[in-house]
Amino acid sequence: MKRAERQHLKENPVAQLVADLREATIGHSQQAAYATLALVLVVAGVAGYFLWQSRRTANADTQLAMAMAVAETPVVPAMPAGTPNQNVPGGATFATEQARLEASLQKFLEVANRYPSTPAGAAALYQAANALSALGRVPEAEQRYQDVIARDGGGIYGQMAQLGLADCYRKAGQLEQAIALYQKLATAADTRLPVDGILIQLGRAYAKAGKSDEAARTYTRLVQEFPQSLYLADAQQALTALKKS
Repeated sequence: MKRAERQHLKENPVAQLVADLREATIGHSQQAAYATLALVLVVAGVAGYFLWQSRRTANADTQLAMAMAVAETPVVPAMPAGTPNQNVPGGATFATEQARLEASLQKFLEVANRYPSTPAGAAALYQAANALSALGRVPEAEQRYQDVIARDGGGIYGQMAQLGLADCYRKAGQLEQAIALYQKLATAADTRLPVDGILIQLGRAYAKAGKSDEAARTYTRLVQEFPQSLYLADAQQALTALKKS
């Protein structure tokens, strides 16, 4: 700036004020630009995360569907030599139920381990626990059910895992633990499980533990409160057997 202009500004307070405001505005404009850039980067990052998460969830769902397809593959025992071939839609079969369970178990564990934070991952882990229980690997099934409960909490898979865990306790002869868990599930206000299905298992656990009166009360509750239940006939038969004994 020329000496004359600087001198003029010094002598003119209004001109000095305008110059100061101009410099401040330029500085604020730079700050605003940086803030805008930062905001754009944040928005882009959030959008990228949600896009990644959406794709991850879709991939998990696809892998779970493929694992379920393995679990539902037909079991066709090996036929004696000379028996005419039986065509099965799709062509894929398993010779035994155990072979199918083993194969589906591996698929479910792959999904659960690869996508642990997704709903499909929780569902896969629950299905893996079911497969282990069906294979008779009860301690392993218990651990997997516990993992589902820890992961899904009060969600549907978490609640179903509690039911599966109670069944493991019953199979292992840990009847008091099974009964306590069945009771908890049957009386939970926020349960998303069919209560009649829990009651039939609770009644069986009582009966197996030699607690006939408790078993009878449980079966009676099922009959009275759930007259349309799929387990109605089982409960009535169990009551008749208890009366005879």
